[in-house]
Amino acid sequence: MLEPREISLYQDKARALLVRLDRQETGQKIQQLEQQTLLPDFWTRPDAKQIMKALGEWREREQTGQRLVDLLDELETAQFLQTEEPDNPDYIKALEEIFARLRSLVKSLELEQYLTGKYDRHDAIFSIHAGQGGTEAMDWASMLARAYTRFFEREGWKYQLLDESRGEEAGIKAVTYEVSGRHVYGLLKHEAGTHRLVRLSPFNADNLRQTSFCLVEVMPAIESDSKDIVLNEADLSWHFTRSGGAGGQNVNKVNTAVELTYLPLGIVVRCREERFQAQNKERALQILRSRLALMQEQQQTQELSALKGDNTQASWGTQIRNYVLHPYQLVKDVRTGVETSDTAGVLDGKIRPFIDAELAQLT
Repeated sequence: MLEPREISLYQDKARALLVRLDRQETGQKIQQLEQQTLLPDFWTRPDAKQIMKALGEWREREQTGQRLVDLLDELETAQFLQTEEPDNPDYIKALEEIFARLRSLVKSLELEQYLTGKYDRHDAIFSIHAGQGGTEAMDWASMLARAYTRFFEREGWKYQLLDESRGEEAGIKAVTYEVSGRHVYGLLKHEAGTHRLVRLSPFNADNLRQTSFCLVEVMPAIESDSKDIVLNEADLSWHFTRSGGAGGQNVNKVNTAVELTYLPLGIVVRCREERFQAQNKERALQILRSRLALMQEQQQTQELSALKGDNTQASWGTQIRNYVLHPYQLVKDVRTGVETSDTAGVLDGKIRPFIDAELAQLT
């Protein structure tokens, strides 16, 4: 049975969030940006893409405010009906369901207040790499890819495949997506690290228990006209080949695939999913800028940790989560201790509780 004090608490929190969202200001911003998009020369302007992105963010903010208003109204109605007939199970259930939705939205919005990093509002370049273990690890990489793309869909984010290297027998060696939406990098960056799977191997004739590892890498998506990362053409080395695979006959006939090497650090970026070489070049440059931005952010984090006397440094090899499918069912985050036996749900994209717990721990 819900406590009236708890309902009142989250109603107050929702109203406070509505004040912070400032729906009047949001409406004015949307109107101003929409007027700019109606100008005849809008799409020739160098900042057209940034304006459209800002417009999308303000519209999403407007929708969030409307969701809060609607849930508060629904909750008030459900409270009234339940008061009129306190023993009616349908009214009790309706009240609990509406309150659960309001509480979930409020908690998510409260956590987003702490996403104040330089790139937290950016989109993300999200990659999964199979670790050692051959086909077993590549199959685990494909399972993770499905889990995360389902998670992106649950969050209402858009994602686009940038590059994929498939395994010889099954699974994938590596896959990279560009993910766009609200606070994508700020939320996804906590998923970077090593993900460990324990299960009975489907590729072993003796059906033995197998441990597999995958590396998740998350970088902020940096726009091509960003002043944060400036590239010197003399530091770039390009190599072009035929893409092969999906994408139409064009990719098999001309050198559309690109390999970009950043000479000062030896960083190599490959892109081949777009149909034209120019598009793959632009993607490669975007990924390189994102990688360099991430390196800068990691360096600043390490310097700050050193100043604080923290000897633990983040690295790509850090194991963050265990997925055990045998001899029992359990997914556990080693950083927060959050765990669930709903392994099927997690592998179907129910990942947000782990992210929220990590954010709550950092606040």
